[in-house]
Amino acid sequence: MAMFRDRVDAGQRLAAALAKYANEADVLVLALPRGGVPVGYEVARRLGAPLDVLVVRKLGVPGHEELAMGAIASGGAQVIDRDIVAMIGVADDILEHVIERETRELERRERVFRGERGATPLDVEGKTVVLVDDGLATGSTMLAAVQGLRTRGPRRIVVAVPVGSPETCAAFRPHVDEIVCLATPQPFYAVGLWYDDFAQTSDDEVRELLDRAAREIPPRAPAPPVSTAASPR
Repeated sequence: MAMFRDRVDAGQRLAAALAKYANEADVLVLALPRGGVPVGYEVARRLGAPLDVLVVRKLGVPGHEELAMGAIASGGAQVIDRDIVAMIGVADDILEHVIERETRELERRERVFRGERGATPLDVEGKTVVLVDDGLATGSTMLAAVQGLRTRGPRRIVVAVPVGSPETCAAFRPHVDEIVCLATPQPFYAVGLWYDDFAQTSDDEVRELLDRAAREIPPRAPAPPVSTAASPR
């Protein structure tokens, strides 16, 4: 039933679907940690594009943390599923507590992932940004990532995942410039079902892949300016 051996296999196959972006000077890859980073590393390596993380935290319903009532992302973006909040009856003060707790964890993870490199986030202004994760289920975390990224002024946003819910992948079309979902099985159930190996990615693995990408992928030369001189008659 699984479609991918692991996240490395998924990233290699996703990179093939994104081949038109290879070696383009204005393309960056941002991966959602933790599970999106092994996928994003393979994509960045094959496209010859710089790799960074965009940290997102799910807002789980207290007592049922697996159920997302929203998400937050670097840059202060928030996505709240008001239908879930109303259905479960989550009080405003409880929601705010969850947001504050997850904001602290988001900030901690950003420090951990950047580690001793002390790297600052890549400048995305005017760039084509490929946002990568290992799959799309409800899409709340990816939507928060898109909204947070939009405030930083990218030229284009491309969401790319190996597998996703058909409904979620379709729902992203109005929010991004391009959505790439390699597989949209129906029924979907869960992202991990479509991988033979869906072991949790550790913080150390995220740091190692970011460090490796910084060493292996050379900095991009800026694109030459477009001449505005009149052509000879």
